[in-house]
Amino acid sequence: MIVVMKTGSPEVEVNRLTEEFSSWGLSPEKIVGSHKVVIGLVGETVDLDPRQIQEASPWIEEVLRVEKPYKRASREYRQGDPSEVTVSTPNGAITFGEQHPLVVVAGPCSVENEEMIVETARRVKAAGAQFLRGGAYKPRTSPYAFQGHGESALGLLAKAREVTGLGIITELMDAADLEPLAEIADIIQIGARNMQNFSLLKKVGAQGKPILLKRGMAATIEDWLMAAEYILAAGNSNVILCERGIRTFDSKYTRNTLDLSCIPVLRSLTHLPIMIDPSHGTGKWEYVPSMAAASIAAGTDSLMIEVHPDPKKAMSDGPQSLTPERFDQLMRELSVVGKAMGRWIEQPALAAV
Repeated sequence: MIVVMKTGSPEVEVNRLTEEFSSWGLSPEKIVGSHKVVIGLVGETVDLDPRQIQEASPWIEEVLRVEKPYKRASREYRQGDPSEVTVSTPNGAITFGEQHPLVVVAGPCSVENEEMIVETARRVKAAGAQFLRGGAYKPRTSPYAFQGHGESALGLLAKAREVTGLGIITELMDAADLEPLAEIADIIQIGARNMQNFSLLKKVGAQGKPILLKRGMAATIEDWLMAAEYILAAGNSNVILCERGIRTFDSKYTRNTLDLSCIPVLRSLTHLPIMIDPSHGTGKWEYVPSMAAASIAAGTDSLMIEVHPDPKKAMSDGPQSLTPERFDQLMRELSVVGKAMGRWIEQPALAAV
């Protein structure tokens, strides 16, 4: 249930109402929109009469029920206003959101060694990426496949950030690794295989670092939004949704089916920022450019592209990785689409790093 305050409502009255709703056993959350303040009421609201709430203050404009099972993640919870996730990086603050320029995240599937991750970071930054992605802990289908270097790889990511100033995105698999990973990561990734690991979602929701929540391989959009609700309900409002392809009946030609229709669907259902990962979505580097361009045209807020200095020697996901040279070319191509969509800011000339 949401309480929409009238334009110009005094802050003291908003605070008074918040305290009163708390005394009713509810969890009120103040949401400051572009034009109005909304108080979200979470708890047992089924038996509450909206008229009873309306009478609590002359400054209340209307009281609405949120019909979606994902309350905090629903677009109506913010009265249609999109949310923003702003991340401080050594190169400055970067904002993910519907009304902001496209954010590009790039890097290898796994951190292999210092030379490889630092050189890749230099190259993707020079091409215009704002964040470096790289796995320290890697969930793999086979127990015999490379699982990542673990905590030692976090130090290598820190080195890459020191050299380039890029923000860092890396995946958390186990709550036991949250503290050391959060010291390095600017954004914590929850991978597709952990999308419904609810105890892990509660843990990351109880801390302040932004969360990148990847869609599960067989998850519906509602499953995905309910997973985001776990993080939001635990207190962390900084959530980015990442589509990375889902399992369908046709797996002969691509690794997964990249569901670009989720972009307009999510826009109508949620206020959360959207990222698209065409690398995992297709599994083949040659399909990544067209799907990346299509993602921008469809309205994504961010892209995650896998880049490796020598994909044939990559310890994981080489077939879907672009070389730095191909990534350079891709960024030039994407700038055309991005500018046409009003989502692209030309990167300033970068000094050597």
